[in-house]
Amino acid sequence: MQAIAKHVYIEDHYPGVTLGAIPLSHGLIQVDAPPSPEDGRAWRGVLLNLSNSPERMLINLDAHPDRTLGARAMDCTVMAHEKTAAVFRARPTTFKAQGDETGSDWESIPGLGSVRWVPPELTFSQEVTLHWGEITATVEYHPGPAVGASWVILPEAKVIFIGDAVVRGQPPFLSNADIPDWLETLKLLGSPAYRDWVLVSGRGGLVNSDHIHAQASFLKQAQSKIEKLSTKKASLEALDSLANSLLGEFKVPASRQSKYLRRLRYGIYQYYVRNFQPSGKTAAEE
Repeated sequence: MQAIAKHVYIEDHYPGVTLGAIPLSHGLIQVDAPPSPEDGRAWRGVLLNLSNSPERMLINLDAHPDRTLGARAMDCTVMAHEKTAAVFRARPTTFKAQGDETGSDWESIPGLGSVRWVPPELTFSQEVTLHWGEITATVEYHPGPAVGASWVILPEAKVIFIGDAVVRGQPPFLSNADIPDWLETLKLLGSPAYRDWVLVSGRGGLVNSDHIHAQASFLKQAQSKIEKLSTKKASLEALDSLANSLLGEFKVPASRQSKYLRRLRYGIYQYYVRNFQPSGKTAAEE
């Protein structure tokens, strides 16, 4: 666990997303949970040593299984955007480790079996502020990367947990994205309003303006190429070829090439169907 500001910690040891912990006098605010229930229990044990208060809240930055599967192991109140809650209402009550290969991190975790989802108990529409002690925590809706995508903003500490708005060193998930909204979110994130703030990516830890620009550049390229394919009524082979081409934009270890290629193939196909084939089915959250 790494302290990045007073009362603010991050953890990227567990497979999946980068986690956040904000221990305050009123209680502990957690940002996301590891996908493995076993890792979730281990993380909870670490957090118990961080705060003596019985009050704990988990904030899910979107509905992706990588950050929500372990919520039950956290054994606390869960908050998320109202659109994230709607995703849970559309899901079966129990998650089963089977189905499409989406290139998500949870797919590499053995022995998941069936896991009962924990839908958000508290929701918001645009923003909500928690006054829990030494610093305030504002949870804001910032659309683009996923349905109900949100940030946790800590003004006094000048820290923002930005979820998948910027994904460092790996391709982003596109299947439930709104790329135009995403680009507007990145424009805000790179503006003077957040200059000199500490930015915590949900996948990759600390990021800076170079990572923001790289994310925007990739999204513009992906959007342009998908739109061009739409005018030609692209075949599955053409979409696969685009995924291979876009993977070349990232320097990734050989051991992760296959997973990231699956992520891009699945994301491009679902994005294409959702935006350019109106009669097609909309993908569920990965």
